[in-house]
Amino acid sequence: MNIAMAAPYPRPARRWYMVALLTLAYFISYIDRTVIGLLVGPIQADLGVSDSQMGLLMGLAFGIFYATMGLPLGWLADRTRRTGIVTCAIALWSGATALCGLASSYMQLFLLRMSVGVGEAALSPCTMSMVADSFPKEKRGKPIAVYSMALSLGTATAYYAIGALLEALRGVDVLVWPLVGAIRPWQAVFIIVGVPGLLLSLAMLTVREPVRRDVKEGASTAPWPMFRYFFSRWKTYVPFLLPFCLMTTVAYTHYWMPEVFARTWGMDIPEFAKTKAIVTLVCAPATVFAAGALSDYLVRRGRDNAPLVIAVVGTFIFVPTGFLIALMPETTPAFIVLGMSLVGIATTTSTGLTALLMITPAQFRGQISAIYYMAISITGMTLGPSTVGWLSDWFNEGTGFAGFDAFLESVMPGVTGANSLALAFAAVPLIYGSIVLALAPVTLRNFRRELARIRES
Repeated sequence: MNIAMAAPYPRPARRWYMVALLTLAYFISYIDRTVIGLLVGPIQADLGVSDSQMGLLMGLAFGIFYATMGLPLGWLADRTRRTGIVTCAIALWSGATALCGLASSYMQLFLLRMSVGVGEAALSPCTMSMVADSFPKEKRGKPIAVYSMALSLGTATAYYAIGALLEALRGVDVLVWPLVGAIRPWQAVFIIVGVPGLLLSLAMLTVREPVRRDVKEGASTAPWPMFRYFFSRWKTYVPFLLPFCLMTTVAYTHYWMPEVFARTWGMDIPEFAKTKAIVTLVCAPATVFAAGALSDYLVRRGRDNAPLVIAVVGTFIFVPTGFLIALMPETTPAFIVLGMSLVGIATTTSTGLTALLMITPAQFRGQISAIYYMAISITGMTLGPSTVGWLSDWFNEGTGFAGFDAFLESVMPGVTGANSLALAFAAVPLIYGSIVLALAPVTLRNFRRELARIRES
């Protein structure tokens, strides 16, 4: 017997209102985590940090708790009121973002970025659990795709709005605000982007908690049965995670992109930010929604493995294009290749969670969604920005691959010159992507086997 099976799903207006607010929260979370990439130069100038340290600030500082706190928060999502968790989480990460504007040292900024990670860790595990309880199986692709669109929309908005803000503050050395006192423009940006989330946390109080469904009577939601289930199927789950770990690794290297364009082609940061926003809006949101709709269509036609197939196709797009972005001879072709890479990233992003829900029992959805986010966050936020920063310093010190830039020039005439950051940025998709693409057939085969096992049980 299943608990709450007789309960009707929420009315469309109510469940889509919930999706709208959760998507807005995800949207704001991406602005809050992306903003630091546009402030690399002024932060380095004021706090005196290297590329390696900046890579840790962009990746590890945020990712260490974003990744590790997701699992206990996912366990709470399977047992307690999810709307309350989300409300508190939004208030926490938004407040921490605003407080970054009061930081006066590298360590203070590092600790506050960790706090942002703690808050944001709660959002997606709760969201996936709430969507699964509000939409039937064949209708989950679109709401998850809409939610996933916040990744590209939030990033684009962050780039455009913050670029405009930086342009307005050009030439300003110090601002003096009531109660806050004298602050630098980069500190003001943190405060401005942190405030809207505090208001959204109040709006979340109007969302009703969905009725839990599809949970078998007596089924345990404790962590140890979940771990036993997960590890008993590690041959399915571990390869499944690889394309999405790669996607976040490549996506989080984009934090370095403003600085890459500035050092490689001398492009003004506000100008880059606005152009990047336009490219992202043109290429990513429509791709996410189209991939989600295609996933639903194919699942209705009996292709249960379609969500993962679509995600893997995306990896074959963003790996080669991600490698080429910083190696273009000028900014226009670089932005064209960037748009292609964003299409691949958006394709992979759109259907991963849809596929995950198809092979995960209801009582473990929040926790295994948290494992998913923990895995992609640990790899993406530590390997992505940190590898770029480390390789950049390594190449710059002359201890990297001697003549690597000359080799690129010989095989790709017109490629960007000896720019250590650009070379490091290009290396990450090539290094990590070759492994994941080689294992793609294993990923798809094991997923099909798990779907067959579920159908037979």
